[in-house]
Amino acid sequence: MAHEKLKVMELFAGVGGFRLGLEKANPQLFDTVWANQWEPSRKAQDAFECYSRNFHTGIHSNEDIATVSDDLFREISPDLIVGGFPCQDYSVARTLSGEKGIQGKKGVLFWEIKRALENGNPRYVLLENVDRLLKSPSSQRGRDFAVMLGTFRDLGYSVEWRVINAAEYGFAQRRRRVFIFAYKNDIVYENDIRELEQHDIVFKHGFFAESFPVKEDPYKDRMDSVTLPEDIVEISDSFSYTFHTAGIMRDGEVFTAHVDPIQKKPTPLSDILIEEELVDDKFYLTPEEEEKFRYLRGPKRIERVSASGHKYNFSEGGMSPTDELDKPGRTMLTSEGSINRSTHIVEVNGRKRLLTPIECERLNGFPDNWTFGMTDRMRYFCMGNALVVGLIETMGKRIEEIEKLEQRTVQLELTF
Repeated sequence: MAHEKLKVMELFAGVGGFRLGLEKANPQLFDTVWANQWEPSRKAQDAFECYSRNFHTGIHSNEDIATVSDDLFREISPDLIVGGFPCQDYSVARTLSGEKGIQGKKGVLFWEIKRALENGNPRYVLLENVDRLLKSPSSQRGRDFAVMLGTFRDLGYSVEWRVINAAEYGFAQRRRRVFIFAYKNDIVYENDIRELEQHDIVFKHGFFAESFPVKEDPYKDRMDSVTLPEDIVEISDSFSYTFHTAGIMRDGEVFTAHVDPIQKKPTPLSDILIEEELVDDKFYLTPEEEEKFRYLRGPKRIERVSASGHKYNFSEGGMSPTDELDKPGRTMLTSEGSINRSTHIVEVNGRKRLLTPIECERLNGFPDNWTFGMTDRMRYFCMGNALVVGLIETMGKRIEEIEKLEQRTVQLELTF
């Protein structure tokens, strides 16, 4: 039986990593009908132009998400909302009148996701963020993530999450990100796993456990459960908690554990390098640049003076002068390609050089020249912001399994 397409809405789309991964998983199932990408306070909208150049269907929106109307979300009525959004301050307060419920800080993009969910009412939500989201803010650890979980709970969703290091599942970059999969409480998948113990969902049978397996022996002292306060303002004001690298929340009941991945052999850096004769001379380091990188990557202890006049020692350990070609790359940052301690340096045939933009695309699993047309600096920046496409492809296949179950059940109900 042919399955109906899933209407996908992509928020904070960047250069389209979510869409690319989902289309690799199954282009017949995932239909991105609307995608929004807008870089505030920038004249050049490089990421949006890249997205529009590479994808030719659906509506591509280049506007402040806060100006998109509730009606549009209702009209599109997506089945799946995806997006990588910034880690911000998710604190909330009661409105002045008290009757209109709560309000979040202005400009916080998670509240735009909430608005899309309230009006679009999707079955599934797949989000990505930096792993520090689970611990922020430092003054009230775990509050921001708890506010998110409380928001999903209030909108009728259950949530599974997992911090995934792409290299541990066979990819070429040691990139750690938290992925959040939320789903409506009335779908078949939710009804099925409701029968399972929370422990078994996190370690064996849940959304992430099936696709990214972990060892069954938990870290005994890093496993916990808690009930979220019913009032989200109370969560914001006083709730603090240690969320581990994996977990599930349903009906406000949280189970979380530190999981140990069953690792696959990672892709080494050498596998993503282009042929050396194709590398432009501008990517090779000059003697002066080599000297700067030697200093930046070396150990150092520097006396500094704080704004208040207090003297202190800043120190950092040394790192290898070049990145090892038989290991996966380190996490790529938006500063990749600049003279910066975090920039990758490879040595090939006795010559040291930067990674090229194409190699950075490969590090994230994008096709060669995906970002062609913008400056090298912006190509590095976009890849530093991107996600590892192969992870989304794997998650897309898992959503496909869940959706097949959903559609099969609907067909059976119609038959009877």
